[in-house]
Amino acid sequence: MSTATPPPVSTEMAEDETHVEAKTPHGSGGSGRRFGRSATGNAARAVTNPWASAVAIIMALAWTTPTVGLLVTSFRNQQDIQETGWWQALSTGFTLDNYSQVLGGAEGQPPLTDFIVNSFVIAIPAVFLPLLLASLASYAFAWIDFPFRNALFVGVFALQIVPLQIALLPLVTMYQQIGINGTYWALWLSHSAFALPLAVFLLHNFMKEIPASLLEAARVDGAGHVRIFFQVLLPLITPALASFGIFQFLWVWNDLLVAITMLGGNAGEGSLAPLTMVLNNISGTLGNRWYLMSAAAFISIAFPVAVFLSLQRYFVRGLLAGGTKG
Repeated sequence: MSTATPPPVSTEMAEDETHVEAKTPHGSGGSGRRFGRSATGNAARAVTNPWASAVAIIMALAWTTPTVGLLVTSFRNQQDIQETGWWQALSTGFTLDNYSQVLGGAEGQPPLTDFIVNSFVIAIPAVFLPLLLASLASYAFAWIDFPFRNALFVGVFALQIVPLQIALLPLVTMYQQIGINGTYWALWLSHSAFALPLAVFLLHNFMKEIPASLLEAARVDGAGHVRIFFQVLLPLITPALASFGIFQFLWVWNDLLVAITMLGGNAGEGSLAPLTMVLNNISGTLGNRWYLMSAAAFISIAFPVAVFLSLQRYFVRGLLAGGTKG
């Protein structure tokens, strides 16, 4: 019985077939990998393109030039501001009088330091409370099977499109009925409620990237939900918590609408008003103290900038990374 011997394959043909197989991934229709590499390459080239870099530099200059001008203006007296431009500050000199007036109280205005403390008292609980509630809710949506879980998650996600302005009047009415309107509790609960939909959505997506094998191993060792959350998941979601914490702190620190609605327009001495309410009134009823606005504004933004810089590495990891690598 004879066996047919296949014809010999030339080296040239073998090299051609190997070249085609290297270019064409299995099961991709012949173009998937080339398209993926092309898309990635196009993105990399777009970022490193000299024209894109030039546009980015122009945008950065256009964004920072007014800010630099405002910073220089904050160190100039009222007469110099009225008579010359900020770019002529080197010839007119600088002064710290604006900052001393703002911090010490100008023309009957309470010292700004009191309201800086108020802003921290408002912002810190308004950041940690939604982080705690959202992380617990995200764990339940991600890893606990219960009825209507998907429908409830979609409902929480849909709350992001609801404008907070339509909820202010019902909240004020409810707070008046339970006797907490005009207190810190009104601000803490309001900011937490407005932040929860986005926080749950972000933390849920982050938790879903954590391998289920980690949770299964913890269950085999006898860990319950509480121990799994605090000892296994919480250390892994630290970047996501820091990222949302930065967003929430900036939002609460710069908020004016919710503060005015819940506390009223009183920004006098001894009030619970945050820094933004004082900035809204610092120029005076007739605008005669307008030259103090630049100094007060830079005092206000110094604290959010410090928070962002201190948590910057977590912020970048929380936006771009998942719970695990690979």
